[in-house]
Amino acid sequence: MAPKYAKDQGPGFTNAVTKVAIIGAGGNVGKHMAAALVATGKHTVTAISREGSGSAVPAGVAVVRADYASEASLVAAMAGQQVLIISLSIHAAPGTHDALVAAAAKAGVPYVMPNAYGGDFTNEALARESLHGATVRANVATIEAAGVSAWIALTCSFWYEWSVSAGPSAYGFDIAQRAATLFDDGAEKINTSTWAQCGRAVAALLSLKELPDDERDTAPAVATWANKLLYVSSFRVSQRDMLDSLHRVLGTTDADWTIAKESSAERYKKGLEELQKGDRSAFGRVLYTRAFFPNGGGDYESVHGLANSVLGLPEEDLDEATRAAVELTKNGFWDKFSYQNN
Repeated sequence: MAPKYAKDQGPGFTNAVTKVAIIGAGGNVGKHMAAALVATGKHTVTAISREGSGSAVPAGVAVVRADYASEASLVAAMAGQQVLIISLSIHAAPGTHDALVAAAAKAGVPYVMPNAYGGDFTNEALARESLHGATVRANVATIEAAGVSAWIALTCSFWYEWSVSAGPSAYGFDIAQRAATLFDDGAEKINTSTWAQCGRAVAALLSLKELPDDERDTAPAVATWANKLLYVSSFRVSQRDMLDSLHRVLGTTDADWTIAKESSAERYKKGLEELQKGDRSAFGRVLYTRAFFPNGGGDYESVHGLANSVLGLPEEDLDEATRAAVELTKNGFWDKFSYQNN
């Protein structure tokens, strides 16, 4: 496809993204994206919500109700939007993502950010062995097959505060019980991002001009990442780094915790065996453990670099993010958590 330039667009073209629709604007990451977009003052942000949904959205976000089972209803809700951001619950009905993409194509939405948050799905082994890559690639392929929208995949790895607080199956920490399981020696570094950083990244990207002005224009634009991965991150850290941060936040030391070590290869193998026996809870252990394999691709920053500086993203404080994870545990987030609004 030939590159597009602002100079070649028709009358009335404004080289900016001003209209953004979000599926899941009340979810944990979706609400940060929505709030950050509103805060720029450059965007009209619309939450496309199921009829009857009671999910709250950030101030300044318009809500349009749609029947997800009706393509006509979805197309009408997306009419005039320049970007569709999809942030679905992991328990969304099968086919929902495809239906949203099809509606976006019929509505003529130029850009779709699919449910592709997570690791680097260009890494063949990681994509295959994490058991997540096939779904992400299918989501992207559906957009390409529709032939209307360009996709932009926000590659942010695991959400930090979520994963530190989520228990032993995630980053290996049980904050309430002061227990930690380190994979191998706990020294493998991976990329990880806070919800807020994801929100800032999306807002910064969509605040760029949409297209290069002409052939000589090399400044970043939204179209720079058309049909590409947008690599961002909050931290490149190991489990040991995370545990040390927990110590600083909680005022503890290793002596106050029960610390075990487990081979990442064996942990991964056992997780696969449990999955094959029908234990679906093992999926998380497989997904997370695979990211910590030595040189296993969890550190995409060292391979691809990051868009952080181009987007003007701030350097975050690890302990502040860890404190947020601790607060999730203290406030009973996981006791009342619903996958219907993630």
